[in-house]
Amino acid sequence: MAYLMMDTTWLLFAIPGLILGLYARMKLMSTYSKYIRQPVSTGFSGAEAAREILDQAGLGNMPVREVGGHLTDHYDPMKKALFLSSENYHGRSLAAVGVAAHEAGHALQHKAAYGPLQLRMWMVPATQFASWAWMGIAVLGMILGGVWFSKFIGIAIAIFAVITAFQIITLPVEFDASRRAKQQLLSLGIVHPQESNGVSKVLNAAAMTYVAAMVEAVMQLLRLIMIARSSSDRS
Repeated sequence: MAYLMMDTTWLLFAIPGLILGLYARMKLMSTYSKYIRQPVSTGFSGAEAAREILDQAGLGNMPVREVGGHLTDHYDPMKKALFLSSENYHGRSLAAVGVAAHEAGHALQHKAAYGPLQLRMWMVPATQFASWAWMGIAVLGMILGGVWFSKFIGIAIAIFAVITAFQIITLPVEFDASRRAKQQLLSLGIVHPQESNGVSKVLNAAAMTYVAAMVEAVMQLLRLIMIARSSSDRS
C-alpha cells in the first residue's frame, strides 16, 4: 500500500518538474558565469547600483549589506534591508548590477505596496508551516490506512495547496522586480542600452528557477489529488 512514494504516478508527475528544475539551475549557472565576467561600462558595483536605485526612490535609509554564500542575494521585508552576496556586492559586472537591481526592485515594490508582494509576505508564515506539515499528515494517514488515509490525504492536499499558491504568487513578484530593475538601470544610466540584453538574460535565467519551482509544486499537488481519488475509488 505505497500510496505516496512507490505509486506509478510518481514518475509521471515528478519527472517534468525535475527536468525543468535541473534545466533552470543549469541555465542560471551558465548565464550568470558568463555575465559575471563581463564588466559594466559605467564601473558600478552591485552595492553601488542598489544604493543609487534606493536613493533615487527616496529609500536612502535602507541599508545594503554584504552576506556570505553564492547567489544568496535577497530583500528582507521585515528588516527592510538588501542583502547581496559578496561577488555581487563588490562585483562590477552586468550580472552583479542586474542581481542587485532586482533585489532593489523588491524594495521598490514594498514601498509601492505592490499587491502580489504584500500577499506573498502575508502567506510566508502559513507556507513555512505547510512546507513540513503536509508530508507528516500524509504519512500519518498512510500508516493508519483505510478510511483514515482518505481523510488525512485530503488535509495534506489542502495544506500543500498553500505551498502551490505561494509559488504561483511568487511569479508576478519576481518578474515585476526584474522589470523594475531593468527600467531603473537604464533610466539612471547605470548600464548603457547596448548592455541591457546581458542584464535581461541574467534576470530571465533567474526567473526560470521560480517557474520551475511553480511547475514542481503544481505537479505534486495534482499527484496528491490523483492519489486521493484512486484511494476513494478503492473504498
